Amino acid sequence: MALYDVIVIGSGPAGLTAAIYATRANLKTLVVAGTVAGGQLMITSDVENYPGFPNGILGPELMELWRKQAERFEADFVDDDASRVDLTHAPLKVWATADMFEGRAVVAATGASAKWLGLPNEERLKGKGVSACAVCDAFFFRSLDVAVVGGGDTAMEEALFLAKVCKTVSVIHRRHEFRASKIMQERLLATPNVKVIWDHVVADILGEKKVDGVRIKNLRTGGTQDLKVQGLFIAIGHTPATDIFKGQLEMDPRGYILLRPTEELRTATNLPGVFVAGDVHDHRYRQAVTAAGYGCMAAMDAERWLQKGG
Repeated sequence: MALYDVIVIGSGPAGLTAAIYATRANLKTLVVAGTVAGGQLMITSDVENYPGFPNGILGPELMELWRKQAERFEADFVDDDASRVDLTHAPLKVWATADMFEGRAVVAATGASAKWLGLPNEERLKGKGVSACAVCDAFFFRSLDVAVVGGGDTAMEEALFLAKVCKTVSVIHRRHEFRASKIMQERLLATPNVKVIWDHVVADILGEKKVDGVRIKNLRTGGTQDLKVQGLFIAIGHTPATDIFKGQLEMDPRGYILLRPTEELRTATNLPGVFVAGDVHDHRYRQAVTAAGYGCMAAMDAERWLQKGG
């Protein structure tokens, strides 16, 4: 079995950018792409904030172009999920179902997925008014009424961002107090076009071809009412895809991989030769362009580390 210089785990913007930079550095590179390849952009209809596409581009189309670019520079691909890793001994090992691959360096770029409400109409209306990213999609709701579900800092940030472009923002929260930081709560409550609906949950999402309302349920009385909105933003958190790294890579309490940067290697982890890129560690920005930037950094760090005999 051939020894790879770099094994990239993940095929979203971070993983594919890492693969492009690694192969262009003449490093033999394998991408363990996953059975559902492409990251969160695969469920994004219109991408209008990625540089270089003035007319926008469909998320799946962008990811297809990204992959073709990595393939052009002769990155190998395995369209299977990484099921196990051993990153504690050289050579580093990555299993994809029954196959095992060995590499001198690994870039962990497995991403994170938004937590959803689990409502029947939610999946059907994703990209048609249901979103988990205000920065990505707020533009489509300019001067419209929208709702945000959540009570943490992420929900506050989403609502405040939307308030700049939307007519009204209704924040729906299941409790009677937020768990967000005090300063974020104060900013939200001081914003004129934001209203808070306490003690409610979203019971259903209304609309055939696009969102035209949400049915909310009062947890104190059990009563329901319909709220007319054109967009619903779910802001109840994300889940990083880090299960295969547990017990090996250091993580924060939420499961995000921790960076252990050195002066030369900014994307290093606690294990030598293992680098991290994208939403699997970056829980703040969560944008394709920042993930791509981290992918570039991780590949360049891996190259430097290998050059020094890693």
